[in-house]
Amino acid sequence: MSNYQMYLNGKWEDGEGSCPVINPATEETIAEIPVATDTQITEAFQVARRAQRSWARMTGVERGNVLRRWADLLEENRDHITRVISQEVGKPITEARGEFDFGNSWFRYYAEFDRRIDGEILTPDKPNEQLWIVPSPVGVVTGIIPWNFPFAVAVRKIAPALITGNALVLKPHEDTPLSALEIARLAEAAGVPPGVFQVLCGPGETVGEAMVKDPTARLITFTGSVPTGKRISRNAAENVALVSLEMGGKAPFIVMEDCDVDAAVDTAVFSRFLNCGQICIANERTYLHQSIAEEFTEKFLAGVQQLNLGDPLREDTRIGPKVSREELEKVEACVEGARQAGAEVLAGGSRRTGGQFDRGFWYEPTVISSVRQDMDIMQKEIFGPVVPLMEFNTFDEVLGLANDSSYGLAAYLFTNDMNRIMRTIRDLECGEFYINRGPGESIHGFHGGLKESGLGGDDGTHGLEHYLHRKCVYLKFDG
Repeated sequence: MSNYQMYLNGKWEDGEGSCPVINPATEETIAEIPVATDTQITEAFQVARRAQRSWARMTGVERGNVLRRWADLLEENRDHITRVISQEVGKPITEARGEFDFGNSWFRYYAEFDRRIDGEILTPDKPNEQLWIVPSPVGVVTGIIPWNFPFAVAVRKIAPALITGNALVLKPHEDTPLSALEIARLAEAAGVPPGVFQVLCGPGETVGEAMVKDPTARLITFTGSVPTGKRISRNAAENVALVSLEMGGKAPFIVMEDCDVDAAVDTAVFSRFLNCGQICIANERTYLHQSIAEEFTEKFLAGVQQLNLGDPLREDTRIGPKVSREELEKVEACVEGARQAGAEVLAGGSRRTGGQFDRGFWYEPTVISSVRQDMDIMQKEIFGPVVPLMEFNTFDEVLGLANDSSYGLAAYLFTNDMNRIMRTIRDLECGEFYINRGPGESIHGFHGGLKESGLGGDDGTHGLEHYLHRKCVYLKFDG
């Protein structure tokens, strides 16, 4: 067991009391983390504001070099950090490596913007004047991140915030704070000035709430649940602070009769059970054209049966435990609700027990059929290793079903019909659309959603924009 401290103003500090970090596979306490006090929270934002001014005056090249050194230092510690990710999330070690590599790539990508944050020179209306649009950092940023990708999402917030000249105060989820603290451990060696990047720990309802309400923050960037995102938005409104919210999804996975069924099956298995189904862009509801539904279901069940549930540190493990008892019980309640509503469980449907599974938060890969569109399991986010299958008859019907959701983050379509593809691109209400392939963003794309999936977004040039504001300069000179 390790005792971690928080990273404040370039120093490591304890808080008031502590919280345990539990290994979801064994229920053992692997670390203790401090809980930030109100005084520490206020001080962190004051320090961030002072540090940000100096950081913003540095050149983009200087800031980019810091990000590059940070990426190099993290790479040197890859084996240690991926083990930390696996143990705090319960994620298979192979997936933890993938998360690390994907996350660290954001440092290198956004470092490339050291010479690419451009302004504009416009034609003035009056003689002897210049009209400029000058990009400037928003100031201090609050970052609130979830537990499912604690390393990758941390870097997803850190890199664009810092390259644009902002300071970031980050709060990792209290269940999985160790990855962010491991990133902070290398900040000073990378050349990050004290106060430019800080990590506060503690529960969201207390520490997170206080951070969001601090008037120093000019932007809150958040990834997490819908209720928390809405609460953050209301609190931010009191200070007229900007928000960027990514709040989950209920991705439809549409399989048409003209597609490669085997490819659709493989992708459906991967996109549902990766990270134990704990991904906001996961295949949350699978719609099958009636002509291929039986074939797909048979092959899908066979693929699910091949998934190896077990010790996350083993190289052959495909599915680990749920991240916490609370999340395990949510999935149980979801499946039980579907049963009571008339759905049929084709595979799984319960906790895994016996031997090593008597400790930890294990749930079997689960497939459910005989569902209706109005069931909770088709409307509410499952966020676990459970997938409902539903048949449809026509393309117009399935488009309506796919849009019948309060979410609008990701979607999937398997078809070889270009007219259907183009219609779906036009009509489907989502921010991220995967056609004949599985999930996985590109760092230079854009990750954002519609409706209750959020507003704003991350990645690429569009994800960089909300870390900047634009000053309009009217310059009169003696002609």
